[in-house]
Amino acid sequence: MSSGGESLPKGGDDLSALTGFFFYAFIVHPATAWILRPGRFPRKKAIMYAIGFLATLAAIKTGGEIFEMGPNHYKRLGVTRDSNPLEIKRAYKKLSLSLHPDKNPSPDAADEFHAVKSAYEILMDLEFRDVYNKFGEDGIKTNKRYDETTYLIELGVYYVTWGVMSYVLTLGKKSGEARQWVFTGLIVMLVIEMAIMMTGTNPLPSSVFPQTTEYEIVWLLHALFPAFMNGCRSMGTYLFIDLDDQTRQLLLALQEQNKDILLVMRDVQIGVQNIQANGISSGNRLANSTAGIPATQDVMMQRPTPTGKLKELQDRLQTSNANVAKAVQSLKPEEKKSSSFGFYAMIIGYFAFSYLFK
Repeated sequence: MSSGGESLPKGGDDLSALTGFFFYAFIVHPATAWILRPGRFPRKKAIMYAIGFLATLAAIKTGGEIFEMGPNHYKRLGVTRDSNPLEIKRAYKKLSLSLHPDKNPSPDAADEFHAVKSAYEILMDLEFRDVYNKFGEDGIKTNKRYDETTYLIELGVYYVTWGVMSYVLTLGKKSGEARQWVFTGLIVMLVIEMAIMMTGTNPLPSSVFPQTTEYEIVWLLHALFPAFMNGCRSMGTYLFIDLDDQTRQLLLALQEQNKDILLVMRDVQIGVQNIQANGISSGNRLANSTAGIPATQDVMMQRPTPTGKLKELQDRLQTSNANVAKAVQSLKPEEKKSSSFGFYAMIIGYFAFSYLFK
């Protein structure tokens, strides 16, 4: 897609874009997870170290890519987005005199002079200038023109692709918060990009960023998004609190406590029965028989005895223990599902979208 530098790649850029994706997925994310491993650093320091690591790495990687791209046409000529044709012409004349191969001793004098001349020709043509501002040098090379329908299709392909990637990489209960953060970032980036590309206005103040084009803003957003996504994955997993697992552990502890109480009560009950068997219970029955109390009433009178109360309490604890066991079963730990197939399918889909909509 030609509406952004880090959009769906074309031709030879496929390997570079995929390499960047693997760099964040297999190097940056594990390194951040190592920093955030519980017990390695205090909680606040771990978060600060992880954020600092991600920000530094993203700055180095993006800065290297910007350096490799070189200056844009405005910086090359020393003019701004608001410069009129007369100012651009004056700047070109001044540079052409100093960079002309007859006067420039540099071995790259011809290339430097050609770059300045090309920048001048593009910025002097209002139509080419608008194309360059929106689509960069690739837009000029492919003679691209802004078409709303085509742009929306390309935009949809890009964000659907990254949306699917983000969803696959944030599968699992621990990544629930991270998925929300990533999708929020995607939506914010989409709104900014549409506002830039569809309104035709540069949101950056010319007094602060006088030479930055719309294309560079969109490219920068796309370039930083992989770092943002993997940062969300790492931080979301680290900050996740599994309430279901905590509840399950408490219920298991309660179940074990109930078992211990039942064992103690069983010992007490056996002790009481032994005491009764040694004569107390027989003495009561003899007294009741002498008094003429029927056997049925004798059983009724024995219900409030310690043995009966222990038996009643034991039945209640067994019922409670059964209820706790059911609650534990309903909170089974999350099963770890293999996402290898989804990951490889995502990579295949990435290439398919790249070549289908390039």
